[in-house]
Amino acid sequence: MTWIHRALPAVAAIVAAGCASYSGAGLRIGEASLQEVLSTMGPPAMRWTLPDGRTQLSYPRGPEGVHSFMAWIAPDGRLEKVENVLVQEQFAKIREGIPADEVLRVLGPPVPHWTAEFAVRRERVWEWRICYRFNPARFAVLLDMDTGRVRGTLIDFDIQGPEGVPLCTL
Repeated sequence: MTWIHRALPAVAAIVAAGCASYSGAGLRIGEASLQEVLSTMGPPAMRWTLPDGRTQLSYPRGPEGVHSFMAWIAPDGRLEKVENVLVQEQFAKIREGIPADEVLRVLGPPVPHWTAEFAVRRERVWEWRICYRFNPARFAVLLDMDTGRVRGTLIDFDIQGPEGVPLCTL
């Protein structure tokens, strides 16, 4: 047996562990505890305690990735669901007039170094890298700096991902 054949199972285990920590794919719905979610996916970027007693955890995987995962923990401390929120159904929830904190609960935090402020227009722009209809793009939310509410949204299509990699084919 060559060293490659001996190393292959270890490499496969490392890759599988990386995927599980990225999306939480190895976590069992209804069984995994909050501690298991945290040890698998890491510390969340944001965390909310919801009025119904559930906990929502945000795991953005940008700026180079096109996913932002939310994990919901039931009041009994067990994992309820994990899902990617950078999808069209979630974008449709971002409507004019909703507060900025609601945007964060729907999509998770934007890519920090893409946040821009336009003082003259009193506007802040948050952006997320996404796949929109199989095309790499950025989803932008335009916020009124005085009210902290959404003014509008837009999608800006990228040509390619990091170092020329087309993001939506990964």
